Amino acid sequence: MGYHLTSFRSGTRLNFFQRLIYSVPPVRFVRETKLIHCQALEFFRHLCKEVAESAALNAVSLGTGEIVEEIVHAFPSVIDYKNEKDQNIFHVAIENRQANVFNLIYQLDAENQKEFLAELDMSGNNMLHTAGNLLSQQQLSLQASVAGAALQMQRELQWFKEVEKLIRPQVKYYRNKEDKTPQDLFTETHKDLVENGEKWMKDTASSCTIVAALIVTVAFAAAITMPGGINSDSGLPIFLEDQVFVLFAMFDALALFSSTTSLLMFLSILTSRYGEQDFLYSLPRKLIIGLVTLFLSIMSMMIAFGATLKILFGYKKPWIVIPVVVLSSLPITLFAWLQFPLLLHMIRSTYFPGIFGKRSNRNLF
Repeated sequence: MGYHLTSFRSGTRLNFFQRLIYSVPPVRFVRETKLIHCQALEFFRHLCKEVAESAALNAVSLGTGEIVEEIVHAFPSVIDYKNEKDQNIFHVAIENRQANVFNLIYQLDAENQKEFLAELDMSGNNMLHTAGNLLSQQQLSLQASVAGAALQMQRELQWFKEVEKLIRPQVKYYRNKEDKTPQDLFTETHKDLVENGEKWMKDTASSCTIVAALIVTVAFAAAITMPGGINSDSGLPIFLEDQVFVLFAMFDALALFSSTTSLLMFLSILTSRYGEQDFLYSLPRKLIIGLVTLFLSIMSMMIAFGATLKILFGYKKPWIVIPVVVLSSLPITLFAWLQFPLLLHMIRSTYFPGIFGKRSNRNLF
C-alpha cells in the first residue's frame, strides 16, 4: 500500500511539473533554453572529437608530433581512432616514416606499447608488416635528408629493427591475409632498393678506388725519389737534416698508408655479398672508413707536395710558398665540400643514437 502511495505521489509530482512547464511560459522557456544548451554542448563535443580525429591524422601524415601529442592529451580517445584502412595513428606514422609521431609510443607504458603494435589493419598487417612495406618512390624522394639508395635502405632497416624490438616475439611471425610474415614482406618489397643500393655503393667505391690508387702510386714514387736527390758518398738524402724534409717524409708516408687503407676498404665494398643486413652497419662502416682515409690521403699528399716545392725552390724563391699553399688547399676544400655532407650523414646515421627514442617525460595519456 505504501509502495503504491509513493508511486502515486511521485507520478502526481511529475505530472504537476510537466503541467507547470507547459502552462507557465517562463518555466517552459528556461527548460527549452537549457535543453538547447545541453544539445549544443553535446554536438560541440562530438564535433571537436571529429575535428580532432581528422586533425590528428593530418598531423601524423605531416610528422608534427607536438600537435598529435596535444590533441591526444585533450581527447584521449583519438589514440584509438582508425582510418579507412583500419590503421591507428602509429600505423600511419610508420607507413609515412614519421619518426616524430612514432616516438610518442615511448610515452606509453610497455603493455600499451605492445597492444598498439599488435593491432591489425584491414589487410591483416601488424605494425611490423607496415614497417616492412617499402615507401613509394615519391615518398622516398621526399626524404631529402637520406641521400643515395644505400642510405635509404639503411633507414628502412632501422625502422624495421626498431619496431621489431618493441613488439612481442610471436608477432614478428604473424602472417597477414596474403600469408606473408613481416620479414617476407620486407624482403619482397625492398628487392629493387637492395639492387639500387648495391649499384650506388659500387659506383661510389669504383670512383674512389681510382683516386686512392693514383695517390698510392704518387706517394710511393715520391718516397723512393727523394726531393733534392741522394748524396752519392753517404747514400743519404741531401736534405736529411732539413726540418721541411722531415715534414715531407711524414706526410708522404701518411698519404701512402691512408690511401692504401682507403683502397682496401673500397675493394672490400666492391667484393661484398650485399645482403639486406649488410646495409645496416657493414657497408656504411666500410664506406665511412674509406672516405675518411681518402680525405686524409689527399690532405697528406698536398702537404707533402708543398714541402717538396719548399725544399726545391723555397730558399731562393720564398715567394713561391704562398701560391703553393693556396693552390694545394683547393683539392682539400673541394673534397670536403662535395663529400663531407654525405660522410657526416652516414656517421650520424650509423653511430649516433638515431631518430628513435623518448623525447619527453610526459605520459601520453
